[in-house]
Amino acid sequence: MKTGGSGAMFNTGAAARGGSPHKFGDQRYASSSSLIDGVEGGPSKPCEAPVQATLVLKDGQRLEGTSFGAKVNRPGEVVFNTGMVGYPEALTDPSYRGQILVLTFPLVGNYGVPSMDTKDRWDLPLYFESDDVQIAGLVVSNYSADPSHWASQQSLGNWLAKAGVPAIFGVDTRALTKGLRERGSILGRLEVEGAPPSPPQEVGFVDPNLRNLVAEVSTKSIRTYNQGGDKPTIVAIDCGMKHNIVRYFVETHDVTLIVVPFDYDLEKNPANLKWDGLFCSNGPGDPSQCRETIKSLQWAISRDVPIFGICLGNQLLALAAGAKTYKMKYGNRGMNQPCVDLRTTRCYITSQNHGYAVDDQSLPEGWKALFVNANDRSNEGIIHVSKPFFSVQFHPEAAGGPFDTAFLFEAFVRHVRGAAPQLTLLDPAIYRNDRASLKRVLLVGSGGLSIGQAGEFDYSGSQAIKALKEEGIEVVLINPNIATVQTSREDASSVDVERHKSEPIADHVYLLPVTADNVRHILDKEKNIDGIIVSMGGQTALNVGIELWRNEDLQRRNIRVLGTKIDAIVATEDREIFSTKLREINETLALSYPATTVEGALEAAHKIGYPVLVRAAFTLGGLGSGFAENDAELRDLAVRALEGGSSTTKQILIDQDLRGWKEVEYEVVRDVRDNCITVCNMENFDPLGVHTGDSIVVAPSQTLSNREYFKLRSTALKVIRHIGIVGECNIQYALHPESLEYCIIEVNPRLSRSSALASKATGYPLAFVAAKLSMGVTLPELRNTVTGGATIMGFEPALDYCVTKVPRWDLGKFQGANRVLGSAMASVGEVMAIGRTFEESFQKALRMVDPSNPGFEPIDGMELPDDSLEKKLVIPTDRRVWGIAEALYKGQGWDKHRVRDLTKIDDWFLSRLDKIAATGKDKDKWAALKPLIQSHDAKATSLLREIKQLGFTDEQIANFCGGLSDDDVRACRKALGVIPRVKQIDTLAAEYAAETNYLYTTYHGDDDDQLAGDAKGGTLVLGSGPYRIGSSVEFDWCGVSAMRALRGSGARGVMVNCNPETVSTDYDECDALYFEELSKERVLDVYEREGIDTGCVISMGGQIPQNLAGPIHAAGARVLGTHPDMIDAAEDRSKFSALMDAAGVDQPRWAELSSHQQAVDFASEVGYPVLVRPSFVLSGAAMKVCRDEEGLRAHLDIAKEVSQDYPVVVSQFVRGARELEMDGVAKDGEVVCCQAHEHVEDAGVHSGDASLLLPPQTLSDYVLRRAREAVREIVKQLQISGPFNIQFLVGGRTSGSKDEDELDGSFASMNDVRVIECNLRASRSVPFVSKATGVDFADVATRVLAGLPLPDEEKLPQLFPREGQAPQNFVAVKAPMFSFARLRGADPALGVEMSSTGEVACFGRDKEEAFLKALLSTTMKVPTAGSGDTVLVSFAAPLAHRALGPAFQLHDLGYDLVGTEATASYLRGRGVPCKTVAFPTDDSMVEDATATALLRDKKIKLAVNLHAPESKRLEDNYMIRRTAADFGIALVTNPQVFELLAAALTRHKKGDILAANPSDLFSYYEREPSTDAWTGANEFH
Repeated sequence: MKTGGSGAMFNTGAAARGGSPHKFGDQRYASSSSLIDGVEGGPSKPCEAPVQATLVLKDGQRLEGTSFGAKVNRPGEVVFNTGMVGYPEALTDPSYRGQILVLTFPLVGNYGVPSMDTKDRWDLPLYFESDDVQIAGLVVSNYSADPSHWASQQSLGNWLAKAGVPAIFGVDTRALTKGLRERGSILGRLEVEGAPPSPPQEVGFVDPNLRNLVAEVSTKSIRTYNQGGDKPTIVAIDCGMKHNIVRYFVETHDVTLIVVPFDYDLEKNPANLKWDGLFCSNGPGDPSQCRETIKSLQWAISRDVPIFGICLGNQLLALAAGAKTYKMKYGNRGMNQPCVDLRTTRCYITSQNHGYAVDDQSLPEGWKALFVNANDRSNEGIIHVSKPFFSVQFHPEAAGGPFDTAFLFEAFVRHVRGAAPQLTLLDPAIYRNDRASLKRVLLVGSGGLSIGQAGEFDYSGSQAIKALKEEGIEVVLINPNIATVQTSREDASSVDVERHKSEPIADHVYLLPVTADNVRHILDKEKNIDGIIVSMGGQTALNVGIELWRNEDLQRRNIRVLGTKIDAIVATEDREIFSTKLREINETLALSYPATTVEGALEAAHKIGYPVLVRAAFTLGGLGSGFAENDAELRDLAVRALEGGSSTTKQILIDQDLRGWKEVEYEVVRDVRDNCITVCNMENFDPLGVHTGDSIVVAPSQTLSNREYFKLRSTALKVIRHIGIVGECNIQYALHPESLEYCIIEVNPRLSRSSALASKATGYPLAFVAAKLSMGVTLPELRNTVTGGATIMGFEPALDYCVTKVPRWDLGKFQGANRVLGSAMASVGEVMAIGRTFEESFQKALRMVDPSNPGFEPIDGMELPDDSLEKKLVIPTDRRVWGIAEALYKGQGWDKHRVRDLTKIDDWFLSRLDKIAATGKDKDKWAALKPLIQSHDAKATSLLREIKQLGFTDEQIANFCGGLSDDDVRACRKALGVIPRVKQIDTLAAEYAAETNYLYTTYHGDDDDQLAGDAKGGTLVLGSGPYRIGSSVEFDWCGVSAMRALRGSGARGVMVNCNPETVSTDYDECDALYFEELSKERVLDVYEREGIDTGCVISMGGQIPQNLAGPIHAAGARVLGTHPDMIDAAEDRSKFSALMDAAGVDQPRWAELSSHQQAVDFASEVGYPVLVRPSFVLSGAAMKVCRDEEGLRAHLDIAKEVSQDYPVVVSQFVRGARELEMDGVAKDGEVVCCQAHEHVEDAGVHSGDASLLLPPQTLSDYVLRRAREAVREIVKQLQISGPFNIQFLVGGRTSGSKDEDELDGSFASMNDVRVIECNLRASRSVPFVSKATGVDFADVATRVLAGLPLPDEEKLPQLFPREGQAPQNFVAVKAPMFSFARLRGADPALGVEMSSTGEVACFGRDKEEAFLKALLSTTMKVPTAGSGDTVLVSFAAPLAHRALGPAFQLHDLGYDLVGTEATASYLRGRGVPCKTVAFPTDDSMVEDATATALLRDKKIKLAVNLHAPESKRLEDNYMIRRTAADFGIALVTNPQVFELLAAALTRHKKGDILAANPSDLFSYYEREPSTDAWTGANEFH
């Protein structure tokens, strides 16, 4: 290790903490060849061995890495730039002369370098800002030697080598930047191994600012551009003028530009030049060195000829006027500096590159500051109060950077042309709707989670509530999604009432269907509501807002739509209006035509030419869309979109097919004063053709050049301003992969899934900011909490890391589901991974999606023949990424180029993945590494670091080496000091100190980011990971409740989670947030780094953290609550069953599987059907009812695959049983609180798909007593401490049971209670139970786990209820939310494996009322009684006795019944009128008389299809169910649901159902005596 000097500048690493004294330049990190993205020429080409390079700082620090530029040594001033693109422009910017430039963005060289020989019409290099590379040297973290871009002619390394400029990569540039920030710019030297001796003037540390750098870069002769014609003439003093300044003057503003050297004497004017205006350019170094320029400017000021200066020109004009300048601590260099125009207070994002500034306190009389930096308050421009002289410190010409202030060129040229000065005034509208007038606001939620509209809207709504409450505004919320954080209320049992009052919760919560009717009546009941927010609840809320506005419901009540106005929303949603709006500003969509009929769609397609994209307007997640190759396919898609449930306006769009183009999106924010910024740009890994919700997404973009990045950004701002967005929105583009051609796909005028991703990717709280802006707050007013208020929110985040989002699909759960990905979204959730390289974040993300994924490596084997593998790559599916892994690992004619040709994925991404594959299949490397790991040999250090930097886990390393465990690898790593480093998400790439602990881990670093006085210890809470079938927002609610309980009690809470859609991953919800994998390796890393002293909460996040209990306990971590051995006993089906037998708790007969034959023998003994149940799984994964030997044998292998390390149990299946659940909390084997609820559906439907009744409605006191006694015994046997959920069967029959009349004990009567399973964690019903009882079960459980004080026993629901225990006088019903309409081909039938994507819950006076409300909240369109609507009924013979009664009730209510042949005959034979319709496959005499034809034609309003295993018409029944789902028809497939629905409609046939007739909802509650009220004034409605 080489060090020197005091090290004071950067002593933030281990040495400062008393550990190993390595610095961030230590060879343990930087010398490793692992950091090479491939030395020059790329890893697949012959290349020289890596050349060592060192950045030596004047204070003695030595930062070692690898050379990728010229083999020369060079001194310079070390400075940093936070821009994320634009390195060709920056490196040729003369203002960088003499400086060693550190780029904070860690991935550099991605898009290569264009040709210097490509010139514009003025003979200037088109892509560069001067004719030479100007920097003294370049320092980056990670260099891409395999660039990918249509304009690239060479790699960055080759270009620098030819220019004679040294460069180094492998440096922890974040640590370096922090040091520069704290100490200031410092002198340094880049030294390259084997370089020739330096010339005398470059020996040692040379301060370039002592030289006249301007003299080195200024033109040596006069040059004239755009001469001739009647044009004004401007003389430009070249102090190092960028080429883009020339272009602005001569191309954009058509003036004659005469460029003169910096020392040209304007007063003597030896060339006898004539000019109408004077311009002073940017340039490098100390302005005081330019005495000749200052003298000329002093002379020019004495005249009235207009003067304009930029950057150095600002400083020189100030000096000429008599002001002073000073050297800044580290300067402003980047593309996101916010500057406030002191005339209007408008804030602009600017590009900057300077180390000196004007002291505006020294400005003489007659001069004023024009702009000020909104962050550091430094001067950004000056202006004369009466003469046409002004200058700015930033670069309005950009290149690189934004063009937001290019209007300053126009202002100057107007002066030059003698035009009258334009007044700059504010729009008075900004004062008409000020936030002071807002007192009460209605927030419209999104309802239950579905594909395309998931937990991101809980995040956005929760942030909005927080923002509104901060402004002192009362919040009324409508949202029936009881599992969300935003619907939380004060906890009646809380031991800290004041803490609960301080939490951001709504004042009134309406658990009602999100419809315009309900909102209208809430507005009438609540009175005095001033505003409504419809941009935080997805498309559901947006459509409600549009309907209310069109009906003038809001205008009549004088209620303001906060944020974007409805007209602007409609302009983005209606394709015709949107297209017109874009044409007004010379922007275009892809070729597109709207249609409202199938014939119109065909006509549009013929104009465009096939293939075309069909999309439904006013929908979310591409619902109802798809690609059509011909008329037949188009007709099918058009019918579904126009007549199905997709579009609320029945308009479809026929779009040009742009598959294969890049898809890029920007998140844009705008306030009422027209301050407008982009917060995050994202690039899809998959080319256009896959919905962005189903695409892997990378932030920021990796393959866009500066021109592309900022052209799309400028377009975004132009479009959003023209439409009139206020708040936040998202704009999506299609970008041609081989040119600058682009078109706009769409604008989403609301918070979206991408908004949540962008918020977590950048640390910028978009929803919170958008809510503030909707109230009239402006961006410059808002302070950035991440930097402790040191910076404003009117900035654009700079990232110094790479984010990868990977969707989570569960298509394998749905029988018949089409796995092809297209324009309609199919994913149920997503994860976000953060790393310093794409490889690191990509492998992390793959594992986050599913812990069974090892990383980027084949998971299906490599046996596929080439044609099958080609098909796997050409057709995008949820498994294509594994096909890419298979191809890159396979070799044998497969490489990244072949993969690119098949997938159209950009070469740059494939090159990164190829690096991973090259390591994974390098058997020699693994063979050499294994003995080194076994012996903890120091020689393993660099190799292990190299592998870890590519994103490989300890488990992967162990598997590739063979014969090792992950513990072996971990022990070796720790012994050798190869440990992950912790870095902050700080929004500004270390330019400002962060005050939040929003963290990630990386192996590309030398020290940890730490706050001052960094606290340690506390409790570690594991989140739920991605939303998926079986684990959704309810577990996020549990995690948030747990964290709030800890922090509210004064305990320190640390969260680990990887889901960007959640509230738990808001950095202000915890003391430290790790956006990381939920894996044994990472949890232990965090546990050890944080010094966790209380323990780890694994019971609040569902099955993923629960499965970690045993492994992390074995590794020494303390698991809070129930002992991991007991968790194992409950999760292992065999152990649990044996324990129940020993305890005398009744259960269905069972046997542990040890062979296929034993399972078959057991099934024969107990009789079919039997239930196959794997262990340690969530949502019934691979659980199946097998009805015969063939089915049993076929399923056993599948079940073993799901849970390879644990047994599979086969148990007797009980038919016709009720299902009862008990949610509770226990402490040391005794129940603390507990609540029972029962299922509407009989056993056989997964509990997550069942409708729940609380309290139980059909079970006897005897049954409930027996269940409670069983709960007490189970809790005692398992010594439970913490949350639990126990499920029971009540009654039912098994195969071989005797007839119901033989009551000799062999028949399971309705009073028999048998346990099914016990989950020693919070269940998905905990939020439902908590909000129905008014007691936060997650809060109580956390108190048990962490040893905190518990609430008084009297406040808690007891296992054996006390008299008057809540709930009283009401029933709560939780109903499942399905997304079958989005799952093409999936059978909408329910079974033992879960298929719902979300849930809703409503309260009512009785179960019928609550049930109907809940059904309506799931968006089911229940037909109106007495309207004559038609209901289709079709049921299997075994279910006839259950269907007869409800069918009669529907007839009695006035519905017209139609049925398939046997059903209709059965009903007519029993006095229920029912017309016959044909099955879909029948040869009907009437073409349109089949059941499916009637469904397609919307002649049926409700379809009841009750099938049984004995059903003969399997295909027909499937077609009926699938058609109902496709066309948005209400569908019932369960006999108990059918019974309750009919009873509910009968019970409320007079229209007094509260949710069906909202006016009655409120009048009922207003009439209700207070003694009968079951909710308080501010509780749930």
